[in-house]
Amino acid sequence: MIIFAIETSCDETAAAVIKTDGKNIAILSEVISSQIKLHAKWGGVVPNLAAREHLKNIFPVIEYSLTRAGVRSTEIDLIATTRGPGLIPALLIGNTVSKTLAWIWKKPLLGINHIEGHIYSNFVRDVKSQKSKVKSDKIKFPVLCLIVSGGHTQLVLMKNHLQYKIIGQTLDDAAGEAFDKVARILGLGYPGGPAISAYAAKHEAWGAERKKGNNMRYALRNICLPRPMIQSKDFNFSFSGLKTAVLYEVKKIKILDQKEKIMLCHEFQQAVIDVLISKTIKAVKRFSPKTVMIAGGVSANKELRNQLKRSLKTNFPNIKYTEPNSKYSVDNAVMVASAACYRWKRMTPGQRKLSENSWKKNETDANLKLA
Repeated sequence: MIIFAIETSCDETAAAVIKTDGKNIAILSEVISSQIKLHAKWGGVVPNLAAREHLKNIFPVIEYSLTRAGVRSTEIDLIATTRGPGLIPALLIGNTVSKTLAWIWKKPLLGINHIEGHIYSNFVRDVKSQKSKVKSDKIKFPVLCLIVSGGHTQLVLMKNHLQYKIIGQTLDDAAGEAFDKVARILGLGYPGGPAISAYAAKHEAWGAERKKGNNMRYALRNICLPRPMIQSKDFNFSFSGLKTAVLYEVKKIKILDQKEKIMLCHEFQQAVIDVLISKTIKAVKRFSPKTVMIAGGVSANKELRNQLKRSLKTNFPNIKYTEPNSKYSVDNAVMVASAACYRWKRMTPGQRKLSENSWKKNETDANLKLA
């Protein structure tokens, strides 16, 4: 079957076409129109501005996606769209267009949870060329998934496909949100995650030079930020206080030069990573999953990936660890199509029949829960 997917939960207008035989997935096309430059001057996404850009970009993105895939509307078997969570003005554009296409083309429509899409990005393997086949990994359940994005930080336990239990989540700022706010404090621009990661990498380069015995131009000042809730007995997170701690450090520094920014970025990033890994390891000990996944925009962070992988290998060598291709960590439509593929496979004939008219009831929900 051929699945056409649309994603507009935040500031990426995305569409994708995949083909599946129930076991393998072939990605026929994937298109993303980014709004990063537009929102950069505001230091974050402006919802109504994002919606206007989605409205301007969505039809060219759809047309380009279908053209690249070499697929006509009559060949599409299923339409999938993100119905939440996300920014309601942005979600409305993608969902309304998806419902309209489902009605005009007379196709079944599935509304997909954005977080579920991120989880199922782990079932999309690396694609070296368009139209190449992608074999779905045989991931063993139960699965523990660490979701880290701009709007969510959660630990989700899955006993099987599409069965979710949230065992921990952020009580305030999500990890990605904290990265953006700290980047704004340090004047690094938007999006904050890549900017902070790039500065933190320079600190690692300093350390490498020191080990070689080379003379350092700067003496490294000791900055120690808190690791919020790292000792708590639950699996919840909190990053608002960590952001505030960075603000206090900045106020103590008379001149915030490149050296100070590099040290603050390194310590902030490491503090976030320490908390995320500590909570994940604690959850593994409690729930004994056979597979650990990572997903969401922040999962593209190389240090987080490397340190989590190393920690799991050291403490639980028999547990399988998976991570999505970094291009599928950020918002995209391939992950929406992947989730729709697994949902469709597990639907009864009656449920599939009802989905033919689901465009009438598929409503957006900015706070849609994972269920």
